[in-house]
Amino acid sequence: MLDADKFGPSLDVTIQSLVHEAGGWSEYLTEKLLAALEAVLRAAEPMNAAMQEAFNKACEAAKVFEGFVADHPVATAVFCTIIAVGILVLLAPYAVEILGFGELGPIEGTWAAAWQSTYRGLTTAMKYIRPVWLTHSGEKKDFEVYSCHVSPDGKRLVTAAGDGFVRIWSTEAIYNAPDPSYSKPKQLCSMSNHSGTIHSVRFSGTGKYLASGSDDRIVCIYYIDPSPPSEFATFGSNEAPPVENWKISRRLIGHDNDVQDLGWSYDSSILVTVGLDSKVVVWSGYTFEKLKTLVSHQSHVKGLTFDPANKYFGTASDDRTIKIWRFTPPGPNSGPHDQMNNFQLEKTISAPFIASPLTTYFRRCSWSPDGNHIAAANAVNGPVSSVAIINRGAWDGDINLIGHEQPVEVCAFSPRLFTRHDPARKPFDPKTTPVHTVIACAGQDKALSVWITTNPRPLCITQELAVKSISDLAWTPDGKTLIVTSLDGTVVVLVFETSEIGYEVSLDENEKALAKFGAGRRGAGIVEGTDGLLLEEKSKEGEMRGVEGRMGALMGDAGPSPEAMTNGNGNGVPVQPQGLLTNGVSVTPALTNGQAHDQDAAKPDEQHSKAKEDPNAAKLERLKSRVTITKDGKKRIAPLLVSSAGNESSFPRTQLMASSSHQGAQNDQPQAILDLSKPFDGLPKGGLASLLLGNKRRLAAVEGVEDDHVEKRIAIASQDGAVPILSNTINGLLPAKNTVAPAGQQPTPDFIRPAVTNPSLTVSQVRLAVPKIRSHIVQSFGGSGVTLAGGNTNGSDQSTQTDVMIEARNPMQLSVTGKAHDQEPCRVTVTKRGQPVFQDYLPRSALLVTGNKDFWSVACEDGSVYAWTPVGRRLINALVMESQPVVLECQDQWLLCITAGGLCYVWDMVNLSSPHPPVSLAPILDIATHGLQEHPTKGPAITGARLNSEGRIVVTLTNGEGYAYSPSMFAWQRLSELWWMVGSQYWNSTDSSVGNLRSTSALGNDTSSSNVSAGVIPFLERTTTNETLARGRAQILSRLVRQLLSREGFEGFESGVSIAHLENRIAAAMMLGAKDEFQVYLYMYAKRLGVEGLKLKVEELLRGLLGEIYEDVKEEAKAKARSRNPDDRHWGNETDMLCGWPRRELLKGVILILGKNRDLQRITVPYAKVLGVMEEQEEGVDEMVS
Repeated sequence: MLDADKFGPSLDVTIQSLVHEAGGWSEYLTEKLLAALEAVLRAAEPMNAAMQEAFNKACEAAKVFEGFVADHPVATAVFCTIIAVGILVLLAPYAVEILGFGELGPIEGTWAAAWQSTYRGLTTAMKYIRPVWLTHSGEKKDFEVYSCHVSPDGKRLVTAAGDGFVRIWSTEAIYNAPDPSYSKPKQLCSMSNHSGTIHSVRFSGTGKYLASGSDDRIVCIYYIDPSPPSEFATFGSNEAPPVENWKISRRLIGHDNDVQDLGWSYDSSILVTVGLDSKVVVWSGYTFEKLKTLVSHQSHVKGLTFDPANKYFGTASDDRTIKIWRFTPPGPNSGPHDQMNNFQLEKTISAPFIASPLTTYFRRCSWSPDGNHIAAANAVNGPVSSVAIINRGAWDGDINLIGHEQPVEVCAFSPRLFTRHDPARKPFDPKTTPVHTVIACAGQDKALSVWITTNPRPLCITQELAVKSISDLAWTPDGKTLIVTSLDGTVVVLVFETSEIGYEVSLDENEKALAKFGAGRRGAGIVEGTDGLLLEEKSKEGEMRGVEGRMGALMGDAGPSPEAMTNGNGNGVPVQPQGLLTNGVSVTPALTNGQAHDQDAAKPDEQHSKAKEDPNAAKLERLKSRVTITKDGKKRIAPLLVSSAGNESSFPRTQLMASSSHQGAQNDQPQAILDLSKPFDGLPKGGLASLLLGNKRRLAAVEGVEDDHVEKRIAIASQDGAVPILSNTINGLLPAKNTVAPAGQQPTPDFIRPAVTNPSLTVSQVRLAVPKIRSHIVQSFGGSGVTLAGGNTNGSDQSTQTDVMIEARNPMQLSVTGKAHDQEPCRVTVTKRGQPVFQDYLPRSALLVTGNKDFWSVACEDGSVYAWTPVGRRLINALVMESQPVVLECQDQWLLCITAGGLCYVWDMVNLSSPHPPVSLAPILDIATHGLQEHPTKGPAITGARLNSEGRIVVTLTNGEGYAYSPSMFAWQRLSELWWMVGSQYWNSTDSSVGNLRSTSALGNDTSSSNVSAGVIPFLERTTTNETLARGRAQILSRLVRQLLSREGFEGFESGVSIAHLENRIAAAMMLGAKDEFQVYLYMYAKRLGVEGLKLKVEELLRGLLGEIYEDVKEEAKAKARSRNPDDRHWGNETDMLCGWPRRELLKGVILILGKNRDLQRITVPYAKVLGVMEEQEEGVDEMVS
């Protein structure tokens, strides 16, 4: 070796021939060779090229020991031996094997083992403890121990075995097991709440709870009761009396097969269980409610590990993959609906496990304490079993821990970071002092290997540690003690010394290492750059201003709050929820697209101040001064319950909350407060009388009859399901008496006769009910001619004297000639303040009348429609319909007429034109369904029809659906339906981000001209709610939805329906030209997309809002946009306007809402730069609550 010029095959042949002549390799020869090398190294004799090269490489490899040797003088004596062994590895590898240096470490009984045990400074000197009592003993054998874990305080060890018991042991008793004088209790408690083998047991990160999972498919949660335990053992068992009082808190049922493993997040906010049913179930760590079931694996899930930064967890399965799941720790009050879009799949790792065997019982992985790596069990490297080290972020790795002869089932990182330098001698500096982690691996080969990340070789290999496979590993919190459990029933404790694994670093260094991954920042995400931080600050400015304003209002230190914006109505007067014209009969005042006329909105100051007075103030004062008389006759003022002093009850309200209600402080989350579980009958049993008077009326007393005789008679009459006929008199209920049929002249009813049926109805697809001919039709209007039935009454005083009235008087008898066809004319009269304006006569009886400040109109039974100017000049010739009109409605210059044949006519009475041909109601009346039957069937009825300011037809039906006709697409569009009501979180929501939305540009403009159809969509949704609840139709569908939410494949159902509902609202507002509603729904939509993190939809939304605002737009296109031409009613228009809003303003508002979502900043920051959002001054930014 000393004379060789180079090492390689030629040197190897020479050495082998010489050894062969000496009788072959032997331990004696090898020891002499090693001793000769050591002597050469100590004497520093000259070496040729081959020896010198081997020496240099051995020294390079031995540099890892330099720091350790400097701190341990004993290591200097063996340092030459280490270099000599390194030279032998290169020049004579056969000699190294003879010495006993195996691939996994020194072999027992060899020179290497003896040398290693002699110099304990560089060899493992771990302490081996195996208490005889630390078992799950049975009558004939010890049961298999499947799992173990140490409590966060390090005082308790919990084990679980095949006997179905969870046993808690004292770690102090374990450490003192060799001491025969130790007399403290060893087993602290034992619990048997499972009916099968327990596979996994884990303490929560806070130490408050303990969880166990078994093959009985149940997960049990335990807690320690501070009260003292029973002094006696369980009857019928030989267990020792418990020392600690552990009790079961919950039994969680969510798996369809064995629960194989479980784990807590580091903050104990969630508990995750995995099993042989391929499911990953997430439970709340606070309420233990099932938050989500993840069904992504294709085979048994056998392992679980959590990220110490609390951002991910990984699950290992027999489908030969590890799946990484990203999550945000849920709050204490979070439920399944709040976590629908949490726990998203981040990455599927399959490369190290392509050929991994499926024979392992577990695949328990471990995450390093610094968060950088995952140690994945049961990996393969070619044909060899290994442990794969997966890097965080890229989720790949080229490092494998090789050496185990059979598959590794469990890996466990020590929870602490270590260093080779003693912090007591030299202060720890993370920049100059390297740190390392310690990992233990074990499996089916019954061997335990302990590795240090700074060393490519294992720290120690313990062969045949157990008779059967090793099932679980657990480190103590100080990171120096390892507990090993095996299927042979043994529990072994290994205590390492500082000289072996190093000095532990303070926990602050752990937190610093995890801080770069966002640990401790709840849902903070990763900042893309300084621009992202600036955008985030801008996004939060408006939100904080809105919060401060609401808090100031709550505390009473704010000025007068602005009038609540109600469905786009800026005058602060609530919109009347109903008031449809049904078959020509006006029931309640109607809503006209959310616009308030100036003359109606004007009120005297006295009325305005009265409207703002608290209606409960006087009642509250009376309650405060209420006098009561005690038993001894003294007068006392009764105390007032503090909770009743407010304007509203502190209990949750079950009724619908009006969307126009102004609340000082609201929750940012949409609150759906509709109770659809029970049908709503509208009135109690007995009708309106029992609602007003009560339904507990006693039967009237009859003279000469016993008190209960009448009740007995009625009870007898009620047998067999008969309903007795009673008279509701002022004295009570009396049996009805026989009365004589009326004779002689009777008073004239409200209607005279049915209208003459048109022959065209006999072949029509649609047949609507025709109003009856009434003798007297009167329609009243406000002071300037604004109808109370066809227009907006917001802000008007309905108690004021009627100024304008149109009256139609139909003939009540046959003509004076005595012939049926000689009918007397109908007299139409318009009066103003009691003085006639004009009078006209029509040849046929009138069915419907309407009018406003622009025109008057009357529809007759022969299908003709007449119109006059406000002073009585006829506008047009009679318009002839194909059948009788059943609905006649007007709005501004538009007139709507719906005939009995189901055709809708719309006319512009100013320009004497029509925006579109007649439209049939057949598509929205389910004609496609009912037309397949042989005979006519009953379909949904029309509850109301109206127009908006642009002449769009809006129709509501008895099934709760609301429709509008689109002239540009020549089709009906469904704007509201029951589906959104039972599935969307935004139905009748009180979302504060919408209720408190303010924009300086909107507040500075004339809202009466811009709110083209504000209020139509909320009105349709309220109508859907009322119709559905009145008929009890939501009960079945809501039950179906609740069942769907608990089924596999429907985890994102509610979120998907809610987003679709917002998209439906946006499309409806754009079609109707509802400027304010479009902005509100757009911002709600952007906020939800940000919460869900839907990057593709966010990018599409921003691209659609951007449009052509930075390209040259023709002047005529800009002019169209300024005149609110319908050309801006679609996303792809070439103007810089969108539904009446400048695209730049909408885009800026959406950017500010999305700016605080760091996951989306890569998309939003470029748009913010283009708009210059970060450079704007604070006072120039619109106030907005996002």
